[in-house]
Amino acid sequence: MILAKTTIGPLHHGRKMSLKAFEFAQVEDGCTAELARGYIVVSEVANYFHFMQIMAVKRVLGAYDATNPGLIHAIAGTMECKLIVSDWESERHPDIAVYLTPPKGRKDRTLWRTWIPELVVEVVSEGSRDRDYTEKRDEYWTLGVKEYWIVDAKLKQVLVLRRGRSQWTEKTLSPTDTCETKLLPGFKLPCKAVFDAGGDEE
Repeated sequence: MILAKTTIGPLHHGRKMSLKAFEFAQVEDGCTAELARGYIVVSEVANYFHFMQIMAVKRVLGAYDATNPGLIHAIAGTMECKLIVSDWESERHPDIAVYLTPPKGRKDRTLWRTWIPELVVEVVSEGSRDRDYTEKRDEYWTLGVKEYWIVDAKLKQVLVLRRGRSQWTEKTLSPTDTCETKLLPGFKLPCKAVFDAGGDEE
């Protein structure tokens, strides 16, 4: 078991750690770390191809926010928020989290235990494929996330998961489709623009 004061880095990848210890642990510069079902997952900061896809989505969200003030409270990235999934002993740092309402109660570092985004977006990389499609699908459902978008440039698709009564409802979008959501009336995200954003991955 690793102590909470440990600075997490690549050498800790795959090690077991409690959610309580992980929650306020430090992470080495140049890395991002999540806790996945009680085990540490350390990744390098996103490469250009991955980063530009994230930025393509953020730009459209930002433009929407500017022209529709008051509908979005916050748009957060990997280093700006975290989702604490106690039931799964996981702490996730989504590529994009959209919060429509402000947090209730305390606004210190413990706010992430209860402040849940309505919309989460993950951009798939080869190292994150299983986590994005399988683990996070279950965990974001458990948290109460209303929509979860999985952007997959390799498959040229966006999988849109919307909260149903007892499970996610799925819709797969192709590059010629436009991603829309009832959470943000009038919002339109051209899928092709996201896939084209980073050029060809090397």
